[in-house]
Amino acid sequence: MSRIGKAPIEVPKGVEVNISNKNLVTVKGPKGTLEQAVDPDITLKQEGTEITLVRPSDAKPHRAKHGLYRALIANMVKGVAEGFVIEQELVGVGYRATTKGQQLNLALGFSHTITIDLPPQIKVAAAQEKGKNPIIRLESADKQLIGQVAAKLRSLRKPEPYKGKGVRFVGEVVRRKAGKAAGK
Repeated sequence: MSRIGKAPIEVPKGVEVNISNKNLVTVKGPKGTLEQAVDPDITLKQEGTEITLVRPSDAKPHRAKHGLYRALIANMVKGVAEGFVIEQELVGVGYRATTKGQQLNLALGFSHTITIDLPPQIKVAAAQEKGKNPIIRLESADKQLIGQVAAKLRSLRKPEPYKGKGVRFVGEVVRRKAGKAAGK
C-alpha cells in the first residue's frame, strides 16, 4: 500500500466534504470552496470525520493515483480550513512591489514596471519597511494555484548566484559564487 494513500484524511469542524457519484469531491469551509475530480478507479469512503481512499489493485497506475488523490484532497481540506500563505522577498536596489486590488506592480530593475493580474482566489499584500527588502504576501485556499502564482513571480527575476539579487521565497538560501578573481 502507498504510505500516503492509506493514511485517512481528518476533516476538521466547520469543513463540509461532499462526494458525488461521479467521483467529484467538493470541499466547503470558512476560507472558500474547492472541487477536484477523482479517477473512477479510486474509491472514496467517508466515515464520520474521516475520508479514506481505496485502490482496486497494486498496478502501477493505481498505486500512483492512490497517493496523488489523497494528497490533493488533504490539501483541499487544509486549504478551506486554514488556508495557505507564501511570502516572497525582493532583493535588489530599487526593487519595489505595490498592490492595487488584484493587480501587483513590480519594479525589478527592468526599464518598465511589470503588472500582474492575479486570480480572484488569491489575496495579495505588499509590505515595504525602511532598511528591509520588500515582501509580497500571497494567501489562498488553493495550494496548487498559490504555488503556480508564486513560481510565476519568482521566474520574472530568479535570484542570481553572484549578488543574490532577484525574487526569492522568505527564508530561501541562495548558493553564492565567488566573482572573478583579482589579478595575480
